[in-house]
Amino acid sequence: MAIILNIETSTIACSVAIAINGEVVAIEESFVRNSHAENITIFSENVLKKAGLTFRELDAVAVSKGPGSYTGLRIGVSTAKGFCYSLDKPLIAIGTLKALSAGIISKIENPENYLFCPMIDARRMEVYSALFDHQLNEIRETEAKIIEADSFRDLLENQKIVFAGDGAEKCKTFLQENKNAVFIDELLPSAKFMSKLSDHKFRNKIFENLAYFEPFYLKDFVAGAPRVKGLK
Repeated sequence: MAIILNIETSTIACSVAIAINGEVVAIEESFVRNSHAENITIFSENVLKKAGLTFRELDAVAVSKGPGSYTGLRIGVSTAKGFCYSLDKPLIAIGTLKALSAGIISKIENPENYLFCPMIDARRMEVYSALFDHQLNEIRETEAKIIEADSFRDLLENQKIVFAGDGAEKCKTFLQENKNAVFIDELLPSAKFMSKLSDHKFRNKIFENLAYFEPFYLKDFVAGAPRVKGLK
């Protein structure tokens, strides 16, 4: 039996789930912006209680590694590492876009007829995106992509693509008239989409080095200009 705590904090969602053998048995989520720090530990305790388990009974902790929000990822990874250090459990990292793609696939009939493009909002008209087939093979690697009128046009000529995630709205303006572009609204990364992926990694002993693992930010963090008068 594999009991895994899954943590997802790459977007506004703070999502924590317990999965046993890849099946979610308890989950708590908040979609309030900037709520990660106050909720993540409480959610972790709550899902364990709902599942009738203790921290010591966990076999591993899995965390969404990005790309996504710098602050959200930092909080999620720091919390996951803290649990692993204190409990002496392995850390599993799951690509955020791959997990989101798994979530998209779960909502589509005959997924073999589509490609899947999860999108996470970045800045302005930019998104973090990748492209997967129905078996979660990566067709186009993760990139920071500026959405323009001709984005994906070459692929959409002969292939149906499902777009989802909080960055997909930027693409919808340009592509919603294309018959091969399918959009799923209001679908965010969730710990429940990580469960089968983390279970697979656990069974294959694909673990991270606790001392050196860092989130996949994709782009360097750029701090905003200070707003306090007199500061430059």
